[in-house]
Amino acid sequence: MDRVSTAAEQKPSKNAGAVRVASVNLNGIRAAYKRGMADWLAERDVDILTLQEVRAPDAIVRELLGDDWHILHAEAEAKGRAGVAIASRQAPTATREHIGEDYFATSGRWVEADFDIAGKTLTVVSAYVHSGEVDTPKQDDKYRFLDVMTTRLPALKATSDHVLVTGDLNVGHTERDIKNWKGNVKRSGFLPAERAYFDRFFGEEIGYRDVARQLAGDVDGPYTWWSWRGQAFDNDTGWRIDYHMATPDLAAIAGNAVVDRAPTYASRFSDHAPLVIDYQF
Repeated sequence: MDRVSTAAEQKPSKNAGAVRVASVNLNGIRAAYKRGMADWLAERDVDILTLQEVRAPDAIVRELLGDDWHILHAEAEAKGRAGVAIASRQAPTATREHIGEDYFATSGRWVEADFDIAGKTLTVVSAYVHSGEVDTPKQDDKYRFLDVMTTRLPALKATSDHVLVTGDLNVGHTERDIKNWKGNVKRSGFLPAERAYFDRFFGEEIGYRDVARQLAGDVDGPYTWWSWRGQAFDNDTGWRIDYHMATPDLAAIAGNAVVDRAPTYASRFSDHAPLVIDYQF
C-alpha cells in the first residue's frame, strides 16, 4: 500500500519475506489484556512486537505474552511506571537494555535488539519518550532524553545495516500530527523546541525517515492516540505521536501500514492504537 490505512479498512495480508513490526503503548499490559489485547495480537501475524508503558513486573509480562515469544523487557525502577519491551518470534542476536546514559539506565524507556534478517542486521528499538510538562523537571528530563537520542541514532545507523526506532515518542512533529494543533503550541508534546529535534531526526543531519508519514503523505494523521476523556476518540481528535523511524534503505521497503484504531471507544485496549508496518526483505 502507498498510504497508511486504519483498522476500519481491510488489513492487508503479509507477503512472503516480509517482517511485520507492530508498536503500541499499552497504558499498562495488565489492563490491556483485560480489555482484549490478546485477541488483537492473535489476528495480526506480527513478527516483532514493541511495547511501551508496560508497567508490570517481568514475570507478569512473560506470563501474559506466553512462551511463543522471545522477550526483552526493561522495567522502570519506579514501580507501575514506564517500561518498554520487544517481543519477537525470532531470537535476537544481541540486546541492549537502555539508551546508553547512566541517568536513564533504570528508567524503562529504551531497549534495543539486533536480528539477522536475510543476512543483514536489523536493529529494532522500543522507545518511550517522557510526556513532559512545561517548566518542570519532567520537561528537563524529556529534553535530556531527546539530546541523548541525537547521538544514539547516528551511532546505531553507523553500526547496523538497518535500524528501526519504534514507540511512543510523545511529540507531534508537524501541524498534520495533531487535530487541534493551534490549541497545543504551548503544551508539552507540540512545543517548537521539541519539534525541532524531529526536524533533525528526519533531516539531513541524522537522516532517518518517518515511515508512517512517508506512506500516508500530506494528510491529517492518521492519529495514534486519543484521550480517554470526553469525545476525543469518537470525534477523532487525536495526536500522531507513535512512530516507526527507519534508516533510508529500510524505509524504502516499508508498506502495508495500518493504524489499528479500534472500531468503538468501548473496544479499545489502550488509549493508543497499534502502528503496524511490513518491511519487505
